[in-house]
Amino acid sequence: MKLFFLAFALTVSSIIIAQEKPTGRAITAEEYNKAKTFSVNDLDKDTYIKFENTYILDRYEARKPYFIIGDDGLKKRIDLYKFLLKDGMQELGTIIFYSNEKGKLYKVCLPNFKADGKIWEQYFTDIHAIDKEEPNFVLKLSYVLSKELGFQLYKAANAGKDLSKEAGTYGSDICFPGNMQVAMADGSAKMLSDIKPGDQVITVDAITKTSATTVVKALAEHEAKNYALTQIVLLSVNETKTATAVTIQLSSKELTVTPNHPVLTKSGEKQAGQVKENDIILCKEQNGSCVEYKVFNVTEIKGALQKVYNIEAESGDTFMINDVMVKQKNSKQ
Repeated sequence: MKLFFLAFALTVSSIIIAQEKPTGRAITAEEYNKAKTFSVNDLDKDTYIKFENTYILDRYEARKPYFIIGDDGLKKRIDLYKFLLKDGMQELGTIIFYSNEKGKLYKVCLPNFKADGKIWEQYFTDIHAIDKEEPNFVLKLSYVLSKELGFQLYKAANAGKDLSKEAGTYGSDICFPGNMQVAMADGSAKMLSDIKPGDQVITVDAITKTSATTVVKALAEHEAKNYALTQIVLLSVNETKTATAVTIQLSSKELTVTPNHPVLTKSGEKQAGQVKENDIILCKEQNGSCVEYKVFNVTEIKGALQKVYNIEAESGDTFMINDVMVKQKNSKQ
């Protein structure tokens, strides 16, 4: 009976977690079994991994791992990844990586809600088998998924509105509106939605502030939604004092991005929605040099119905979008 209620909770959670889109097809039995063979080399760093150029594991909501310590004092780790079909970015389910204190890793594929009943039956068989070997596995997994269910219900109830402290994780597509300008290697700028594979763009080393060229492998395009967006306004202020006056040279930059896209500040990497006033971010000047700008204002807005995009590149880990340095989305083959 206990397992039945926990399984029920997991099923309800999957309706929200494993399937944001109302359209799309069900996961097949072959894909369900294939998903359980996928591995992530580094759960701390690898957030976006492609398999067979057909499937993608995308870290769910850009979440940090969950660490759960029970009455026995043993620490368990749970990482969630969205299981996507690359074509159309359709969600097939959620891959769950569960690590115990001995370093043993268990993998589970939570199917999308359209999955056939036989796949759900196999899923429950799989988690029950792990529960026999790893005590309280289902209980701890149920806790994490129930917590995420609560967040998704909160997000749905506040769709398109300011989600205050939750704003940084609203939505799971880590991207930019198509009208953002990308700094190209030849010194020009190109609208993000017009970027093509083979284009040469700028990547900047955050430590040395030197620029290099990287080649675009692909432009990820996500379907049109009413995305929540973070607008960041940055200022550079240079004062020159003389005996008679103070001359102020003021420059500004503005970046619009989904709240969970990684941005590298002077104090460390943050999601865009977590950036605060007075944070320091590198920006590109007209002469090509990179200088520090201070965040003046951060606002979360409704982005209206539109597509969003993200670049996959061959090298480097940053881009210049609207002349503001942002992190690339971690993508590994």
